[in-house]
Amino acid sequence: MRKITCLAAALALLCCLFAPALGEEEFIDYASKLTLDMQSDTLKQSVTVYAFVDGDTTHFSVPESVMASGVLKARYLACNTPESTGKIEEWGKAASRFTRERLESAQAILIESDDGQWNVDSTGGRYLVWVWYIPAGETEYRNLNLELLQNGLAIANSSAQNRYGDTCMAAIAQARARKLHVYSGEKDPDFFYGDAIELTIKELRLHPEVYDGKKVAFTGIITINYNNSVFLEDYDPETGLYFGISAYYGFNLSGGGLEVLHVGNEARIVGIMQYYGAGRTWQVSGLTYRMMKPNDPGNIRKLSEGHSPSWKKTDPESFWNSVGIETEDGVQVYEAAYLALDTTVSLTGYAQLKESPFSGLMCLACSDCGPDSVDVLVPPLTDGSGRVLTQEDFEQRIIQVRGIVNPLNDSYCIRVYTQDGVTFLD
Repeated sequence: MRKITCLAAALALLCCLFAPALGEEEFIDYASKLTLDMQSDTLKQSVTVYAFVDGDTTHFSVPESVMASGVLKARYLACNTPESTGKIEEWGKAASRFTRERLESAQAILIESDDGQWNVDSTGGRYLVWVWYIPAGETEYRNLNLELLQNGLAIANSSAQNRYGDTCMAAIAQARARKLHVYSGEKDPDFFYGDAIELTIKELRLHPEVYDGKKVAFTGIITINYNNSVFLEDYDPETGLYFGISAYYGFNLSGGGLEVLHVGNEARIVGIMQYYGAGRTWQVSGLTYRMMKPNDPGNIRKLSEGHSPSWKKTDPESFWNSVGIETEDGVQVYEAAYLALDTTVSLTGYAQLKESPFSGLMCLACSDCGPDSVDVLVPPLTDGSGRVLTQEDFEQRIIQVRGIVNPLNDSYCIRVYTQDGVTFLD
């Protein structure tokens, strides 16, 4: 009986040792097995990265003979990675990081069409491509679309209806069988699991009514802390624009909560989206910080520090211009000033006094001698000796202002919040 028991134990140990080999097939690197045929009838172009957007979208620098703008906005064929630029989805940040890491370290990058021409996607502004790259220290191209699929960082997107369809479907089947990432059923360590909707400031700015009264969470750089509110901005690589929002914390925070909101911090903000009628603007309120539960997904949280405002340069023409934003429903046109609300900008021009709509604030019409001007609201400022500057100090002076884009009646303005927000240049 003892011999039988020992034999059974030995067999059990062998089964444990060899179970992975017996029960799970060896991982197939489909990206290394698929080769780039330079003699095929598809279009091919060597490129460099102009801007990273997310896991399945990258903007590439190309010759003007390919795109007059010099930039091709690429949407990867056959794959659909989780979102990380609008609403934030599980594994979206991981997919975005995966793409960025491989292209940043690549020796060479090449894009390929699926047939004999560059084809646009459903938005009409992006081109459907295969992305190939040569990793550092290697000599052969790898297909990044396929890598995303075989690692479970993307789901199928018309994956069978293309020139590499069979390989794509095999890669998807393998990722599903091995329960990788989106197929794992496990929690994404980069995703906050709570009752807030994870999204970006861009998404809030473009669709504020959709989130009215809802609990939202987003990240941004804190640029100004004023009157129990902070302004946050976040760069969007897809449009090349900064998007901003204000967050009202009122008198609900102290200690660690207030430390999170220091200017220069990158912070995760959680609160309720609402329209602030008196200020004619959207804001997030109801911020909380539970010191005894620092990992509570409902907490505001500092992510990093040492950041600076963008102070993006503008001029009257750009300020009042219209901007087209590509969406899933096509190009939507917005006022540039609206898109810049709550972001930091700088403007240089001639100052001309105007009647101020607010007590205690001076109003200047700042222009570059053209037909347009931008209203600038200035708080009481002092010179180097401590003397309060008067209206005469500004009249017809060339100044540089640094401020936040704010609503003003039914229009927009730049509001200066700090003493160093105005510099005389003449």
